[in-house]
Amino acid sequence: MSDPNKEKKDQQHPQWSKDRQIVNTLLAGEATDFNLAELARLRMRYLGFPGARDIQKDLDALMQRWQLTEETLHERTRALHAAGQVYKSRTAQQEDWS
Repeated sequence: MSDPNKEKKDQQHPQWSKDRQIVNTLLAGEATDFNLAELARLRMRYLGFPGARDIQKDLDALMQRWQLTEETLHERTRALHAAGQVYKSRTAQQEDWS
């Protein structure tokens, strides 16, 4: 029989430390094309993740501050990706969506 308290325990995301730095940069920045792409990428990464509540809360705050819904965020970032490579300094093999 499994322990119900153990199942509810938050997990530590392996990318948390790096992502925390990115979120801090986003919090200090504006809704640029690059920052919107980073916000969308991190929203997808942490969607449904059982942990990293601080990052999830800050991503929600950015959505509100930049007056975005999930739909408008993804609509804008799809357009950015369709127009060209958002991550100009990275190669396709280096994009980190996990």
